Amino acid sequence: MRTKNGTVHSNKMLKTLVVIVNTYKNHPKYKKRYKVSKKFYAHVDDASQYHIGDSVTIAETKPISKLKRWKVVANQA
Repeated sequence: MRTKNGTVHSNKMLKTLVVIVNTYKNHPKYKKRYKVSKKFYAHVDDASQYHIGDSVTIAETKPISKLKRWKVVANQA
């Protein structure tokens, strides 16, 4: 099971969080590192528990809806 660490970007939807995961890549020619961010929609049972800016761990799961393929497994404090 794949897991990713990210930050809660939005908690406005019912039972869904938008989590941003930042990674770094190297430019092939200039060899400079740059930041790449990607949004993941994650399923959560109690959305009021998480707030914007919280660090969370998400894990891959079966498709829950059109966009949701991840679920929140832990809150990193």
